[in-house]
Amino acid sequence: MEISWGRGQESRRLLLSLLFFTTWKVGSGQIHYSVPEEAKHGTFVGRIAQDLGLELAELVPRLFRVASKGRGDLLEVNLQNGILFVNSRIDREELCGRSVECSIHLEVVVERPLQVFHVEVEVKDINDNPPVFPRTQKNLYIAESRPLDSRFPLEGASDADIGENSLLTYRLSSNEYFSLEKPSKGEQVKRLGLVLRKLLDREEAPEIFLVLTATDGGKPELTGTIQLHITVLDANDNAPAFDRTLYVVKLPENVPNGTLVIKLSASDLDEGLNGDITYSLSTDSLPNVKSKFHIDPVTGEIMVMGHIDFEESKSYEILVEGIDKGQPPLAGHCTVMVEVEDTNDNVPVMEFKSLSLPIREDASLGTVIALIRVSDLDSGANGQVTCTLSPHVPFKLVSTFKNYYSLVLDSALDREKLSHYELVVTARDGGSPSLSATASVSVEVADVNDNAPTFAQPEYTVFVKENNPPGCHIFTVSARDADAQENALVSYSLVERRVGERALSSYVSVHAESGRVFALQPLDHEELELLRFQVSARDAGVPPLGSAVTLQVFVLDENDHAPALLPPGAGAGGGAGGGELVWRAVGAGHVVAKVRAVDADSGYNAWLSYELLPAAGGARSPFRVGLYTGEISTTRALDEADAPRQRLLVLVKDHGEPALAVTATVLLSLVDSGQAPKTSLRASSGAADAETALVDVNVYLIIAICAVSSLLVLTLLLYTALRCSASPTEGACGPGKPVLVCSSAVGSLSYSHQRQQRVCSGEGPPKTDLMAFSPSLSPCPVREVETEEQSIGGDHSMKPRQPNPDWRYSASLRAGMHSSVHLEEAGILRAGPGGADQQWPTVSSATPEPEAGEVSPPVGAGVNSNSWTFKYGPGNPKQSGPKPKKQTQVSFLLRHKGEASQPLQ
Repeated sequence: MEISWGRGQESRRLLLSLLFFTTWKVGSGQIHYSVPEEAKHGTFVGRIAQDLGLELAELVPRLFRVASKGRGDLLEVNLQNGILFVNSRIDREELCGRSVECSIHLEVVVERPLQVFHVEVEVKDINDNPPVFPRTQKNLYIAESRPLDSRFPLEGASDADIGENSLLTYRLSSNEYFSLEKPSKGEQVKRLGLVLRKLLDREEAPEIFLVLTATDGGKPELTGTIQLHITVLDANDNAPAFDRTLYVVKLPENVPNGTLVIKLSASDLDEGLNGDITYSLSTDSLPNVKSKFHIDPVTGEIMVMGHIDFEESKSYEILVEGIDKGQPPLAGHCTVMVEVEDTNDNVPVMEFKSLSLPIREDASLGTVIALIRVSDLDSGANGQVTCTLSPHVPFKLVSTFKNYYSLVLDSALDREKLSHYELVVTARDGGSPSLSATASVSVEVADVNDNAPTFAQPEYTVFVKENNPPGCHIFTVSARDADAQENALVSYSLVERRVGERALSSYVSVHAESGRVFALQPLDHEELELLRFQVSARDAGVPPLGSAVTLQVFVLDENDHAPALLPPGAGAGGGAGGGELVWRAVGAGHVVAKVRAVDADSGYNAWLSYELLPAAGGARSPFRVGLYTGEISTTRALDEADAPRQRLLVLVKDHGEPALAVTATVLLSLVDSGQAPKTSLRASSGAADAETALVDVNVYLIIAICAVSSLLVLTLLLYTALRCSASPTEGACGPGKPVLVCSSAVGSLSYSHQRQQRVCSGEGPPKTDLMAFSPSLSPCPVREVETEEQSIGGDHSMKPRQPNPDWRYSASLRAGMHSSVHLEEAGILRAGPGGADQQWPTVSSATPEPEAGEVSPPVGAGVNSNSWTFKYGPGNPKQSGPKPKKQTQVSFLLRHKGEASQPLQ
């Protein structure tokens, strides 16, 4: 194997060395190696990294790569030791054909900075191809009348090798009739033929079999043979003869089909059919000749019948035969050499070998953006290509090597002025007329990461129904980044914190790419009403930038709890299987028992109603139950016809969708006045004790109710006094700032802060601070909205929360209540100075008429207890339950339990 740098004198070598170490970032040297064909895989070719002056450690970081035109897998470089070796079988004949010079041109490209080296590996020929004849047998027909020294041309063998390996010598098998005419070295066309040395005698030898052997000049020698079958013919002793044995014709490429190449003419001294000549292409002509040319059998005109391309073949050798029609026929031969002339018919081709895009706006001058290789299949001036760049842009083309140009930065970039350039590179050859090709290059100016992701708003409120399926999608956050590409690629994550004793990530998760927020487990309104957390958005820039958004997830109540019956208290019925004594002397409307139940849900789902199921047999019961109080009272005076034991079934159900219900069984024993009750289930001695215990319990219950009521009245008076005395300049009914909680038709809550109007009656002191619920209202009407936020229930953490559920009565208080709350006739309430008088309900104690004081909860969702519904007017007409679909704006006023005495800020 041989290695050489350049060619010529020492000055040329010195010049190449200087060019190798120039300041250009693109290399311009050339290394020569040689390798024999058919070398085995792994055969050493050269230490390419060392010869190029590259360190082994920088081959991988600088993206060292080798590319070759055509097949790129013949040679490979080991990046560990920098050795160029044979990767696959190299067949010189397949690679270069009959060309004398055969080289593999490699382009070695390294980056950071960008350099290009050109390596030429010469493939040396070995004698691996034997001589090959066009066919294994050739039939010759020779008349016996042919004179001595007559010549019969033969098609020689071909050897795919070159040089000494393709020099062929021929020998003919021993015979007495023919000798072999061998071609001389100076002839342009190598002629081979048989020479008749002895007259033929058909009667003596009608057929002759000879073997022609071709031997090449390689070491070791390789041979090829052809069988010659000679048939001796009789008569017709003059063969056609052409004017010349060789014709040379020049033909431009791309001529149309039917173009005349040459008209041949042969003569025959015979007469008649023996002198009538037919022209044809020799059977020994190559296939590409037969596909490109056609000869007229009568006139001898050779015409073009296929595409003639100089780049495909520069010449064609046409073998022509002229055969007469004698018996036997005789033939004359000549050769037509067609030389193809080049025309400028190939457009220059541009190939981008390396493209470094996008380019940062702070890139330095001279930064290489692209490496462009130009080529033209034409020859001479037709194949000389020059490149230009248009229009005027901050870039330029620099010629770095033969047929190579570098696109470099010529002036500073400013992305704020222009972030995108459309460059047009034009390649033009030197032909006449010249041909050109253009290529467009889109140059994007890359930005730095100077913009953080932003959300459309800093906070979002989400409503989710409880008992959601695990993994359900509840919301999608989206942030936008003004940067481009990786700098604008936003990923989302939770800002982890503790929710009670558990991590936030156990409740919710966020998809890193889409921003979709999922609930990982079913949420329980009774356990968690509000989940407040933050989602962070961060881009993929270096360094990364980010921002966060706050999500408030309100868990809406579902009707997932059935009413639960409270155990019967002393002296009161209501539990299943409980018993109650009723004197027959009681009149109509007398409360004899009360069914008590609670519901763990809130709002409508916890609003309970009571219904007395009809007795078996359809008998009319003398009792009824309060629709919302659960109190069982008489509908008429009891008489002797009533059964002494009454079994009542009370259906307790909530107002959820669908409604859930439970049945309570109440046992009543009717006794006459002054008579001991008769009971089959208890002994007579225990009856007196039970009655005594019942009386004691009723007394204790009445005392408890009175104490609680007194304490409540005292608290209200004290609170009212403190509120009215807090702002002496505003008067007894000065404005405050209560919280208005609005309910939509689906039960969700929204908050707004409105100007406070303290509600006062015309006769008494001002009422306490009130919360207003408006059923089935659309967005809350906001007038003169305050800028300060205030959470319900005295929470000053500036975090919105659901309505405080602590206003509802406790189970013990409700258990002790035996009477319902009714309305007194409405008082005149004033909304403040200058405000219109309003008819507002006031709360009073129980009345003998149970229906007049039925209570119902507010329609807002998220309130965890049964609350009150009020009726207008002195007559207190009976009302049904709340109807959420009505749009009537009716305000319900509820007092907060445990509310601070000072006004909400």
